[in-house]
Amino acid sequence: MARASSLQELLVRRFRLAERGSSVRIELLGGVATFLTMSYILFVNPAILSVAGLPLEAVAVTTAIAAAVATAAMGLITNLPFALAPGLGINAIVAFDLVLARGLRWQVAMAVIVIEGLLAVVLVVAGFREAIMRAIPLSLKLSIGVGIGLFIALVGLREGGIVVSSPATGLALGEMTSGPVLVSLGGIAVAAVLTVRGVRGAILFGVLAATALGLLAGVLHGPSGIARLPHSRDFDTIGQALEPSNLRAALSLSLVPVIFALFMSDFFDTVGTAVAVGRSGRLTDDDGNLPNVNRLLLVDSAAAAMGGALGTSSVTTYVESGAGVAEGARTGLSSLATAALFSLAILFVPLIALVGQGVPLNADVTLHPAVAPALVMVGYLMIRLVAEIDWNDPEQALPSFLVIVGIPLTYSIAAGIGFGVLGYVLVLAARGRIRALHPLMWVVTALFVVYFAADWLSAHVF
Repeated sequence: MARASSLQELLVRRFRLAERGSSVRIELLGGVATFLTMSYILFVNPAILSVAGLPLEAVAVTTAIAAAVATAAMGLITNLPFALAPGLGINAIVAFDLVLARGLRWQVAMAVIVIEGLLAVVLVVAGFREAIMRAIPLSLKLSIGVGIGLFIALVGLREGGIVVSSPATGLALGEMTSGPVLVSLGGIAVAAVLTVRGVRGAILFGVLAATALGLLAGVLHGPSGIARLPHSRDFDTIGQALEPSNLRAALSLSLVPVIFALFMSDFFDTVGTAVAVGRSGRLTDDDGNLPNVNRLLLVDSAAAAMGGALGTSSVTTYVESGAGVAEGARTGLSSLATAALFSLAILFVPLIALVGQGVPLNADVTLHPAVAPALVMVGYLMIRLVAEIDWNDPEQALPSFLVIVGIPLTYSIAAGIGFGVLGYVLVLAARGRIRALHPLMWVVTALFVVYFAADWLSAHVF
């Protein structure tokens, strides 16, 4: 008992629990809540990246490793209740844009992620990333989270077969009576009902319900087992992005605009997430700024590079950290609890592979009906930030609108953010308040002009 009491006192001092009005019990419960609400990434990330040719079981293992290491680092270095894992949005860009659309090998695509993460680290050390975070208006930060939520929901609807590609209209309603669609709808319904009833881990239960329905309907095949120790092949993706040939290919001039776009996507995703979770836990000041924000950005940036090196896409801070904050978590101790649970997940690769398995729709399209409910419900959770934007103020409303519609409709986080930034400058100019624009916003504006001119630059400069 004396040893347990001594440990508790150590944790209270180390994580400043009393100062933030928390306790060891509250922090541990918060860590469990965060894990339950974001554990879907263990299924979703392998499913998405396997489309790009990565081995599903290896990605499952590295996803758990990356989440555990990055989340533990966040808790210890920043003392904030934030958890990290491979980010939805960036992994979709890697799979659907870099590999499938541009034809890059996945090893080169991951090398691009490494370079993007290292670039972010340099900018954090130089103080530039934090300065940008403080220069961007709060309304733009919030709208980025909303736009990303819509983008993730769209990916989920497509992965469930509920929305399909159409030559005539671009998008159309899928065959609603097909097996995969019914499985997805069943999972979404379960997650939605449990969310309405306030059940913690509703998203995870929705994924499990869809998996059960898929097995009963014969849409999904049973697992090869429940738990096992990792095999040597489960680590095949680790380090491949760091091979000199892949780094050289990623550093080609034609990929410079892509690296910039990924950096902007990763950066603003983190900004929106950090502000949203911090505000919900009353950890921010009146301007939406967090304590230890520079440390947060450093950990997040280094985690992005680590994710590429592990072959699991960019690792970023998760908005689902808000689940732990809602339970009262206020310190990094909750992050350590979440990290411990991600470490245990490494043993359950067969179950992860079961949930993440693909179902062919046709020769060109493979669906992932069991993970679709998670994507759709995460979109719902993120879109709620829209209520914090003042839609009666054109300086907030118009740029926010451009971000929110731009991200899903262009299938590009960076493009949507660029629309909003340029729209913000336009609104200030129209109101005769251009001098109110923060100097760093001019830099961001110039960078987005370069980004939108990428095709012209590739043809005439690079």
